[in-house]
Amino acid sequence: MSHSPIKTFVQPNPSEHSASDAIQFQDVVSGQFDADETSEVAGVAKRVLLPQPESPKLHKVLAQAGMGSRLEMEQLILEGRITVNNEPAHIGQRVQFGDHVKVNGKPIRLRIDPPPARVIAYHKPAGEVVTHDDPQNRPTVFRKLPKLFQGKWQSVGRLDLNTEGLLLFTSSGELANNLMHPRFGLQREYAVRVLGGLNSEEKQHLLSGVQLGDGMAQFGAIEDGGGEGANTWYRVTIAEGRNREVRRMFEAVGHAVSRLIRIRYGAMVLPRGLRRGAWMELDAVDIGLLTKAVSRQPNQLTDAPTTASTSKPNFPKKPRDGSNLRSRKPFSRANQADHTQPDPLKTSVGYIGADSFSRQRQEAGKKRGGGSGSRGGRPMLGQGK
Repeated sequence: MSHSPIKTFVQPNPSEHSASDAIQFQDVVSGQFDADETSEVAGVAKRVLLPQPESPKLHKVLAQAGMGSRLEMEQLILEGRITVNNEPAHIGQRVQFGDHVKVNGKPIRLRIDPPPARVIAYHKPAGEVVTHDDPQNRPTVFRKLPKLFQGKWQSVGRLDLNTEGLLLFTSSGELANNLMHPRFGLQREYAVRVLGGLNSEEKQHLLSGVQLGDGMAQFGAIEDGGGEGANTWYRVTIAEGRNREVRRMFEAVGHAVSRLIRIRYGAMVLPRGLRRGAWMELDAVDIGLLTKAVSRQPNQLTDAPTTASTSKPNFPKKPRDGSNLRSRKPFSRANQADHTQPDPLKTSVGYIGADSFSRQRQEAGKKRGGGSGSRGGRPMLGQGK
């Protein structure tokens, strides 16, 4: 497997993880992507979210805040002098980040750490919308996600009704916003099938930038994938995610998109064997890698080879004339390459999700050893409820 030069994505044993664990562009073009969906795979089990550490008990948190001993706090609870979210507290009650606690009617500021972020990778099928409430009552992606007992799932970007592929969800609004923010340049990779082939002029136009209704847009890369008849496949990467942006860019040069599949977001690649409508939860190690990818300054995201430019990325400054920044010319591809994330399947580190795959392989092996009747080496992946 080829690897990525991003230091923050280094896996302890990258040689253990094969590129065959992830869907690649060639799989889509060859038809293997759809063939895997229709093949018989035994033993695909429904999963629930991994358990999280229990929240601390109220009397213990109050004692640690200097309100008194634990026994004294329990006595106050029995006397009904403590409330949690304006409801009388009870002995043994646990509190979590965001709860409002009052003692004798006085608000108490407690130090309770927020729960760790949870992230799931979902294989969105065409025909689902990315919204909690749809006025047209169409199927939504959220109906298949596991229940989150604290907070709610937030999607990392969106895919339109007819687009399928990798969609990330997280319980952390901050992480979701960072993953979507264009300053970090996390690449989105798509397999695109269009009507008719692009000529060299049209390709250059898409790479240098096309004018859309909401500003300029450009691809970071375009690769031919071949095709049959009037249909031609292309592998494209882009470092932002505006509404229907990929479709509109091809339409701007006169080509309609007949199929669109997102197979990568940053270093998270659509897992092989994750069927449409199914999800898998990322382990703590992979979530840590995902968080580190957006916790550094953009010019620290890449460990550029010696042959590449190491100059500071040329980010556009806010125009003094007050004009819309999006209406101006986008970054040049040379500048963009300095801060966008490299393709994890073509460079030196690998992809996020390897640790999660390892765990699920181990679980699948245990189930097979226990007589579950499952076959093959694919991981046991979560199905939405």
